[in-house]
Amino acid sequence: MNGSPAAAVPATASSAPAAEHTAVLRVNELRKQYGQTMAVDGVTFHVNRNEIVGLLGPNGAGKTTTISMILGVLEPSGGTIEIEGVDLARRRTKALGCTNFAAVYAPLPGNLTVYQNLKIFGLIYAVKDLKGRIESLLEEFDLRKFRNAKCGVLSSGEQTRVALAKAMLNRPHLLLLDEPTASLDPSTARDIRARIRDFAAGDSGGVLWTSHNMYEVQEVCDRVLFLSRGKILLEGDPKTLPREHGKDSLEELFITVAREPLTLGDGDAPTPPPPTTNH
Repeated sequence: MNGSPAAAVPATASSAPAAEHTAVLRVNELRKQYGQTMAVDGVTFHVNRNEIVGLLGPNGAGKTTTISMILGVLEPSGGTIEIEGVDLARRRTKALGCTNFAAVYAPLPGNLTVYQNLKIFGLIYAVKDLKGRIESLLEEFDLRKFRNAKCGVLSSGEQTRVALAKAMLNRPHLLLLDEPTASLDPSTARDIRARIRDFAAGDSGGVLWTSHNMYEVQEVCDRVLFLSRGKILLEGDPKTLPREHGKDSLEELFITVAREPLTLGDGDAPTPPPPTTNH
């Protein structure tokens, strides 16, 4: 498997003009419904150029469904997705041509070598000067010594580096990362984070990142969106957002969103009873 710039709660009037000029991704009123279940319910956000945005929330909040719609894997029930100003529904090939994806749960074919994987995906993406691009990525991701090794025998960290190299083949403007460092040791995860920060600091890249590691999110992300029950509940700087809601850490805020989302949403909404602690 590889919008409107209006901000989610809380929105600011000054954010829209900036997003209009710098956003690589705009999602507006995005919805996905399965029968009577609304998995994604009117989600609106943007990702700016040179920005890493964390899409956070508990399991089942709608994160992966949202990413799957941005990738064109799932068809939205409503709303719009624009990548570099191109409407995904109307000009799918052009929109996805500057997009790519990586996740630890979506490994590359294990029976192919690192070089073979990069070559096949490069052909799919119609990468120009593919041989030179592969050699450059092998060097950048420290993969030269693994070029003829089958991906299935590599360690988790090595496979993640290959997956990121694959995601960079077409020089994407929008990089979607779903739990990119899950199950990696701290040293390898730090290396992966550094590479992604370098990408975002480049000429045109923007990153949408999902993770359950709040310490990692606080270190890497410029802005975070908290998704709960298919809706964006909170948005802000991960370093200051917890204090704005009376929490000591991003992890504590995450747990509150997961357990008691109504207490952070509409002020008129009833507050649910406190969670039991007898687990």
